[in-house]
Amino acid sequence: MKKIIILILILSHSSFIFADDKIIFEKVPIDLTNKSSLQKGAKTFINYCLNCHSAKYMRYNKLLDIGLSKKNIEENLLFTGKKIGDPMEISMPVKESKKWFGASPPDLSLVARSRGSDWIYNYMKGFYRDSSRKIGWNNLVYVNTAMPHILWELQGEQELNEKTGKLSLIKPGKLNQKEYDAVITDLTNYITYMSEPDQLKRKKMGIYVVGFLFLLLFLVVKLKQEFWKDIK
Repeated sequence: MKKIIILILILSHSSFIFADDKIIFEKVPIDLTNKSSLQKGAKTFINYCLNCHSAKYMRYNKLLDIGLSKKNIEENLLFTGKKIGDPMEISMPVKESKKWFGASPPDLSLVARSRGSDWIYNYMKGFYRDSSRKIGWNNLVYVNTAMPHILWELQGEQELNEKTGKLSLIKPGKLNQKEYDAVITDLTNYITYMSEPDQLKRKKMGIYVVGFLFLLLFLVVKLKQEFWKDIK
């Protein structure tokens, strides 16, 4: 029992290492029915995130479910000899990734389920310049992250005000804030979809099942009334 209590205390303490009570997460409008958003998010993910992060529980052919054609996927989203039925894995060796980043970039298949969509959205908006670090970047949400800001050309460069704890833009990127927020929203939407691609199908099937049960209940009630109508 003592060991269990100690373990709980350690885990609860470690959860606060990466959490900051001063940070209020912005809510991201997740809409898994918006295929246009999912398509744009998938393209951003494959072109930027998939260089270092794998998504081994997601296959390229699942992109067909969000409205992309097989031709579009093969011509624009498949690289390094991949086939449409292959999982989204990277070719970078684990040893090399540890050497370059200090730690192997995690697989992102289920990150939306472990971290939450709001965390991903705010993390991708929380990068700022930090000259004290070798990679030159830090993050307001995940302090001392090993990941550099891969979308800095789009967002621009931010700096952290140590007194207020807020970020401000010091060098504009290719996109304005509204446009960059839209890109991150689509990316987060796709990563959320990727964590459970059949979620919409499951929910739709659930509606059918509940509807069938209500119909069955109606028929059973009518059958009972028919059987007992002559009994007083």
